[in-house]
Amino acid sequence: MPPGAADEPARMTAGIAPEADPAAAGFDPARLARLDPWMQRYVDAGKLPGALALVARRGGVAWCGCVGQRDVERGTPWTRDTLIRIYSMTKPVTATALMMLYEQGLCHLDDPVDLYLPEFAAPTVLRPDATSVDDVEPALTRPTLHHLLTHTSGFTYAFQDGLLAEAYRRDGVDFSARGATLAETVARLARLPLGFEPGARWHYSVSTDLIGRIVEVISGRSLDRVLREDIFAPLGMDDTAFAVPEAKLGRLASLYAKPPEGGMELSEDGPGSRFREGEVSQHSGGGGLVSTVDDYLRFAAMQRGGGALGDVRLLGPRTVALMASNHLPGDLASMGQKVWAEVSFAGIGFGLGGWVMLDPVRAQTLGSPGDFGWGGMASTVYWVDPAEEMVVIFLTQLTPSSSYPIRNELRALVYSALVD
Repeated sequence: MPPGAADEPARMTAGIAPEADPAAAGFDPARLARLDPWMQRYVDAGKLPGALALVARRGGVAWCGCVGQRDVERGTPWTRDTLIRIYSMTKPVTATALMMLYEQGLCHLDDPVDLYLPEFAAPTVLRPDATSVDDVEPALTRPTLHHLLTHTSGFTYAFQDGLLAEAYRRDGVDFSARGATLAETVARLARLPLGFEPGARWHYSVSTDLIGRIVEVISGRSLDRVLREDIFAPLGMDDTAFAVPEAKLGRLASLYAKPPEGGMELSEDGPGSRFREGEVSQHSGGGGLVSTVDDYLRFAAMQRGGGALGDVRLLGPRTVALMASNHLPGDLASMGQKVWAEVSFAGIGFGLGGWVMLDPVRAQTLGSPGDFGWGGMASTVYWVDPAEEMVVIFLTQLTPSSSYPIRNELRALVYSALVD
């Protein structure tokens, strides 16, 4: 909340997305109902523990269904109020927080990162033929907020391949680690070089975690407080946070992983999760939030509404349009990365915090030019389609997100059901 703003955030007075008749919303009901057996097949095959899909159009929920269990070991069914780790679906939320500060004139997209984080002054970059993380040269370009928002900054992730990722693992550059603060992890990152000149490539990275730290510096508040006060409370997202309180732990789904031999194994127990209150020491703007489908629907509906939901406005419509525009010179495939989480990047660009569909033909998938969204490590995904006045959300808890072609199949199911 900006200085001088009221202590009590405005709350939306209208309800969100009432149930809508699928036919009245422009869907063939029988085709839309294919979502249920599609999810059930994954559960019956032991590939997913449980799943939920929601399709909203023109302000109403045309379809919402869930199958399977949020905790296989306990036999707890997946319900609409199930809490899940949304991982990288945190990124659009953090980008929104920064753009709210941008709208107040408190930062600019071309601001260098070191303006807010001085430890990133005089950055170095790995030489093209480097065989050691110490084989560096001065960077010609200072990374900016725009580079961070578009993942063209030169940073990486510890779980990726290469010299730099190895150094992240060695030096503890882990924004999900417990026992560290966001500022401490950022300081570790600042001691390492960039992987390439900022702006030269697109490479998925910890960039949004740096955005989260910059939000803290600009606002003078912790990231969890900024998101809670400026986004979650105004939108009525009461179940979204970086940590799950004891009273809600029973609703937190367990996390599962696909082992190399296939199938599914327990990765993290829900009630014993490291996301429980008291265990979270740093707030990852790139992947640390827990939420529910109805909470995230409020956020996505705000985006579809051009920055407003009910009587609450977080962003101006032109700011949302800027965020949902392609900021790359071409598509993602032309910027060095061909595929991510089973989705081809041909015909898909990147905005400020998420993908932007450029050409469904080149992407070889159903969609609309201008649809935008992002997914998470546990196979979740959401997108907003302004042309179709639609929001789609899919939630489950299976890592990695590249395990199955869920996202492309979901697009085929949803768009083939549209008849109006």
